[in-house]
Amino acid sequence: MYKQFGISDEVIKMAKIAEEQVQDVFNKIDEICEYNSLKVLNAFQKYHVSDIHFNSTTGYGYSDIGRDTIEQVYSEILHTEDSLVRSQFISGTHALTVALFAFLRPGDTLLSICGKPYDTLDEVIGIVDNPSSLKAHQVKYEQIDLINEDFDYGKIRERVSQKNVKLIEIQRSRGYSLRDSIALDKMEKVIKTIREVNQEVIIMVDNCYGEMVDTIEPTDVGADVIVGSLIKNLGGGIAPNGAYIAGKKELVKLAAERLTSPGIGKEEGPTLGINKQFLQGLFFAPSVVASSLKTAVFASKLLENLGYETKPKYDQKRSDIVQTIIFHDRDKLIKFCQGIQMGSPIDSNSIPEPSDMPGYTDQVIMAAGAFTQGSSIELSCDAPLREPYVAFLQGGLTYEYGKLGVLKAVELIMK
Repeated sequence: MYKQFGISDEVIKMAKIAEEQVQDVFNKIDEICEYNSLKVLNAFQKYHVSDIHFNSTTGYGYSDIGRDTIEQVYSEILHTEDSLVRSQFISGTHALTVALFAFLRPGDTLLSICGKPYDTLDEVIGIVDNPSSLKAHQVKYEQIDLINEDFDYGKIRERVSQKNVKLIEIQRSRGYSLRDSIALDKMEKVIKTIREVNQEVIIMVDNCYGEMVDTIEPTDVGADVIVGSLIKNLGGGIAPNGAYIAGKKELVKLAAERLTSPGIGKEEGPTLGINKQFLQGLFFAPSVVASSLKTAVFASKLLENLGYETKPKYDQKRSDIVQTIIFHDRDKLIKFCQGIQMGSPIDSNSIPEPSDMPGYTDQVIMAAGAFTQGSSIELSCDAPLREPYVAFLQGGLTYEYGKLGVLKAVELIMK
């Protein structure tokens, strides 16, 4: 079957060696998966999830008990006072935008303490000019870069002690940068540093790609609010769209009133038959995230064995599902992404090519043969076409499918 799939004996042999080398890491991933499965199952049982919660509402969506129960379950799992889990969010970027516009007012300052956020927020913030940006609404933006893969604690302490920063943004995942994802112990340390000098500032974490990678979340280490997409980790590959904002009750209320309107907030929002998919996706999320992590670990070791630089290393503690492979070669980067597409279940006959994409300054190549368009929890690989030509690999609904996709990509770059 491997040969029918176009995988050579040489690549099969290399794969077996890599798998043997990563078994201890796989065992640790399984332990985290079991813990998070217990957490999810406990939340489902605590709030008596029933098939009645699968029912649909239309129009205004008043009294949707399924929607309300989903938000209770999310709050329980994420250890927050409240949550907003809606299909009306079209992406993680949309949810982040809603949160930022909900919490910030003209004259306020937004401070990113881990460098520039992900590319799709450039026009939201106003780093790239846009008449609808925060900058156009007189919201100021500042950033403090990381130093040697860690926060600049001294500069952060000095800046936030001045009390004129309204919101601090922490992006957990690496985005399209080569820095490490933010480990939760580092996040806890920087939040404690901030709270020593400023109790009022809102600490918001972009949690995309990070949910259930560990046994705790940023809200367990002091974050006020977290934001993420449901076509990433917590959707479990089943949620067809949507995102969440979870945290302190007053902040979730502000976000809800920005998503709908003041005075309405969480009371409206029809579910249109999506509740079962949201719940089922969340139920599968611990296992799917574990499969994504195993796919990333396997890819890291296999490509490292082939002589490529990978971040993180296969045995490095992870805080998100993203794996980077540094090619230093434009053609190999493109071939690797094309190989991932060839190893996908959907549109495997398509050949991705670099192109201009909304929200990105460089041309981007995206491989995503996914059941849900743009789903990053399914096996996908994308990259901006710029030096040093880095592939950003993520996802894998099962480890077996993820492994096959990686092998197909490796086969292609070895030709």
